[in-house]
Amino acid sequence: MSTTHSKSAAKLMLSPSVILLFLWMIVPLCMTLYFSFLRYNLLKPGTKWFGFKNYYYFVTDPSFMEAMVNTLYLVGGVIFITIVGGVLLGLLLNKDFWGRGIVRLLVIAPFFVMPTVSALVWKNMFMNPVNGLFAYAAQFFGTEPIDFFAHYPLATITGIVAWQWLPFATLILLTALQSLDQEQIEAAEMDGANAWHRFWHIIVPHLARPITVVILIETIFLLGIFAEILVTTNGGPGNESTNITYLIYRLVRLGFDAGGGAAGGIIAVILANVVAIFMMRLIGKNLDH
Repeated sequence: MSTTHSKSAAKLMLSPSVILLFLWMIVPLCMTLYFSFLRYNLLKPGTKWFGFKNYYYFVTDPSFMEAMVNTLYLVGGVIFITIVGGVLLGLLLNKDFWGRGIVRLLVIAPFFVMPTVSALVWKNMFMNPVNGLFAYAAQFFGTEPIDFFAHYPLATITGIVAWQWLPFATLILLTALQSLDQEQIEAAEMDGANAWHRFWHIIVPHLARPITVVILIETIFLLGIFAEILVTTNGGPGNESTNITYLIYRLVRLGFDAGGGAAGGIIAVILANVVAIFMMRLIGKNLDH
């Protein structure tokens, strides 16, 4: 069989799954786009053409800018924590020491915990101001327990989400560190370079590409953080922990405004794609170098 026939047969066999995947993605998106132009309240029968008014009302909502800032704070905070923590843990786990396998397993474990479960565990077992472990620790040292979700809601959620995503960053960066040429490190050490110089001039440039990949993947997923907010703060107090995803949920679930929620969903998709395109170009530049 010729190469041309082999490629045609491969395309033919792959086409059903590609078409199914395309429909699975494009049909909900088209329906969301359609509903975003309608005045559609779930409590009132019937729909009415509304044009771009849903988009206008969504972006002029007093909560929109606060939700946007909270979204950027959440994404930026989690990425910063996971990158710094991932590099440090990667450097640690790249060393030979007794019990390294167990430590690696413990580091990876949070990534397999469902977001809702982990948020509930942190809320009720660790950060409960009355019965949580942190409250008992504060009482042991003679200080007042802190109600984290009441006083520092967004920072607390950022910490919980970072705990979930830290294993992912650690695995990617550890894999990259294991591919680093150790002879280069040894040569730099023999030339008199101290640990900081070896880290900054050899390890960091080597990790530039995997760090960019981690930032891209985490950014796309973190823009849609929802479960952790729902089960801990419900977006409060006020709007202090409301992000774009939760604002859309509040419009549809609490305000029954399906049209406004669909418009918010389209805006969120556009935002995610803008970020993804920007990050892909950044990755391309790193790969070119």
